[in-house]
Amino acid sequence: MYKLISIVMLMLMTSWSYANDIYVTQSGATLDLDITQDGQNNTVGNSTTSSSVIGATTTIDIDQVGNSNVLKFDVNGATFTGTFSTTGNSNDIDFNCDSAGNNSSCATATASIIWAGNSNDLDIDIGETADAANATVSITGQSGSDSNVVAGTIDGTSAILTLTVNGDTNNYLIDINGDGDVNGHTLIHTHTGSIADVDITQSGVYDNIINLTTSGDNHDIDISQTD
Repeated sequence: MYKLISIVMLMLMTSWSYANDIYVTQSGATLDLDITQDGQNNTVGNSTTSSSVIGATTTIDIDQVGNSNVLKFDVNGATFTGTFSTTGNSNDIDFNCDSAGNNSSCATATASIIWAGNSNDLDIDIGETADAANATVSITGQSGSDSNVVAGTIDGTSAILTLTVNGDTNNYLIDINGDGDVNGHTLIHTHTGSIADVDITQSGVYDNIINLTTSGDNHDIDISQTD
């Protein structure tokens, strides 16, 4: 009996040791942040909303592999480069570049978001409260990424969004606006799989370009372009 109790307690203690957390609050120029979480209850931000980075010249690389991934990140400052990758299980990504404050901008933003998993709600906001100049965003749902909702908002003087998803029953809400500068706004969207609901709104003074490729059955696509 004592041996059995000891084994059960050891198993419980071992399971607790796998609980990943990381809450980040950083203020200051020139940050290079690299995080890898492998297994179990990954997070990165929360316990009441951390993961806030304020300052110019920020580079972030976060890789989550396996289990209950949640990533929430708020970046405020010019010249941002980031890669966010989650693979497996209950992924949930929320990324915002630009927020209120003295450094309220997201100029020259380059972001890559990669995920593999189902039933996710991905919310990507670039330059929502202040225009992002030269925003380049890549969002990739790898093979078997089903039943996801992808919401992307980019407000800037020049935006390029590449959205590639391989999976079934996915919803896309894409809104790109701002003047567009002389280069305009470009959306490259490739969807492979059945049952997709695609809503795209694109506006700007200069040229707006949408390159949409779909493969599969039962797609509902709505596109609105205005100047």
